[in-house]
Amino acid sequence: MIEFLDLTKTYGKSGTMAVDHLNLKVESGELFGFIGPNGAGKTTTIKMLTGILTPTSGEAVIEGISMQREPMKAKRMIGFVPDGADLFDRLTGFEYLNFIADIFEVSAADRKARMEKYLELFELTGDAGNQIRSYSKGMRQKLATIGALIHDPQIWVLDEPMMGLDPRAAFLLKEEMRKQCEAGKTVFFSTHVLEVAEKLCTRIAVINKGKLAAVGTLEALQGQEHAESLEDIFLELTQKSGDGESE
Repeated sequence: MIEFLDLTKTYGKSGTMAVDHLNLKVESGELFGFIGPNGAGKTTTIKMLTGILTPTSGEAVIEGISMQREPMKAKRMIGFVPDGADLFDRLTGFEYLNFIADIFEVSAADRKARMEKYLELFELTGDAGNQIRSYSKGMRQKLATIGALIHDPQIWVLDEPMMGLDPRAAFLLKEEMRKQCEAGKTVFFSTHVLEVAEKLCTRIAVINKGKLAAVGTLEALQGQEHAESLEDIFLELTQKSGDGESE
């Protein structure tokens, strides 16, 4: 479970508010989509959720653990795939995954089993012995995804996870996201691909100018906005107050 409690982030002397008193609860087992226009505050929210940024006020709570008060304990609950993952180029795929497994103190047996499972799933087994600097953007994204799953996290957070993936890899990722939720895990992801959110998510939140514009199932949002598609809902909600400025 994820909770945002009055989560707020301001930047600079001007006090530009990137995230404005966000209150939101995501239950275990949900595949939750977080959408909004460029500069809406999606990435800032995710960085506070994962402990990369410190909120100006409020807090993010993961499985009852405050990221602000117990960051190390909270971070152990999360697997994070950032947008454009910056990996250690001179490591091989195997070395990178073992490094992440060491950080999370994953046993030898568990890491071996998970590496074999996910390298095969994402079709990287034959490349895992090569240095990451030889990988394409899509291969790096897949390796980062495997690294985020190596410790079997309760919460899986992904920021624009489909970027750089070919259609087959994107399909495999979506299937794994579903399987994680079926196992009772929570998946929280941002995306600009509205069709993905529409087909995949159990619930969706729309953020605009740092504020929560709407949250609910697709059917509930369609009813509230008298819209036929998520694209219609998105355009209606974001045009009401205009685009934001801070990502």
